[in-house]
Amino acid sequence: MDETKVKDGTCVSNAVVYGLNESIKRAKYPLSIAPEALNNTLTEGIKYIARTPTGQGHDQWLTGVIVQFDLTFTSKAWVEAERYHFLDFISSQSTMHRITKFDLDNSYCKYVDKRMIKIMKDKVEKYNKLSTDEDFLKNNTNARRILNKKYLEILYSNPAGFKLTAGITTNYRQLKTIYQQRKNHKLPEWRAFCKWIETLPQSELITNIIDK
Repeated sequence: MDETKVKDGTCVSNAVVYGLNESIKRAKYPLSIAPEALNNTLTEGIKYIARTPTGQGHDQWLTGVIVQFDLTFTSKAWVEAERYHFLDFISSQSTMHRITKFDLDNSYCKYVDKRMIKIMKDKVEKYNKLSTDEDFLKNNTNARRILNKKYLEILYSNPAGFKLTAGITTNYRQLKTIYQQRKNHKLPEWRAFCKWIETLPQSELITNIIDK
C-alpha cells in the first residue's frame, strides 16, 4: 500500500496517508469490465464523485484512503470529537492514570485562567507530598481513603483547557464530514485541524477547494 507522510499542523503530528493510489484505482471498478487493466490516474470523473454531497454514497471510495496521526486537543474539544464514531482511537494520554505527573505549566491552552492552574498545581503538590509521606501512610488508617478523595478532587477540578494527545485512525470520507461541520467552529483547535486537513494529498477531494 502506498504511503505518504504529511507535514505537522498546529495540533497534528506524525501523520501518514495510506492507500490513496489504490483507492483511486478501485473507484473505477463500477464501470470496469477488466479491473486488472485500471490505473491510479485521478480523472475528472473520479474527482467528481469524491466531491459529491455527504450522504449520497458516491464518495464511498474515499473510505479506502486511510489517515493515521497524533492529535492534541483540549478536554473541551475531545468531548466534541467523541461524537464521531469513525475516529478510531489507537491510544491516548490519560488524566485518570497520570494527572499528578503532568507538567501543569505546559499542559493547558492559553485560555485557561492562571488562577485555576495555580489551584491545580497546589492540589497536585499536596497530593504528591502526602502520597509519599511514609509516616502518614503507616499511621493513618484512613490514608487510602483520604488520598483517593484528594485524587478525585484533582480529576474533577481539572479545567477543560487541559491538553491531551491521542493516536487516531480515520479516512478521507470521514474527514470530509468533519471538515464540513467544523471548519468555522468557535473552538480554535477545530479550525486549526481543518486547516491541516487542507494540507493532505489531494485535499480538494475532502474540502472541495479547487484553487489554493
